[in-house]
Amino acid sequence: MRLTQGQFSFLPDLTDGEITMQVQYALDQGWAVAVEFTRDPHPRNTYWTMWGNPMFDLRDAKGVMMEIDACRKANPDQYVKVLAFDSSEGFETVRMSYLVNRPADEPGFELVRAEGPGRRVDYTVRSHATARPEARHGA
Repeated sequence: MRLTQGQFSFLPDLTDGEITMQVQYALDQGWAVAVEFTRDPHPRNTYWTMWGNPMFDLRDAKGVMMEIDACRKANPDQYVKVLAFDSSEGFETVRMSYLVNRPADEPGFELVRAEGPGRRVDYTVRSHATARPEARHGA
């Protein structure tokens, strides 16, 4: 199963050259760039682990690419994404978010059905990744 979250998710994986161009575009807009990673990409898991601090002061994509590469090397079997945050008044939100690394095995999700009172049916999406113990990583 191929995870489809964020921009470009229905396209083939971006090359490093394409990632560099997207990062440079974000920096040219004055947006801060951050790198995050996780083993559990559930759509409601909005709290991925941040790799370092957001890069508010960088203006060259090479610095961001160094951080992306370091995060990929430290977390080769996890999802890694890039975020571009627009702090300008009226926006103050993430403007770009896309995956730059995937595990070799993407375990996917399971739809769990439960019947409740009055024949009510509830559905829950559960990530297969949570069935495996979380890998320990440096903080």
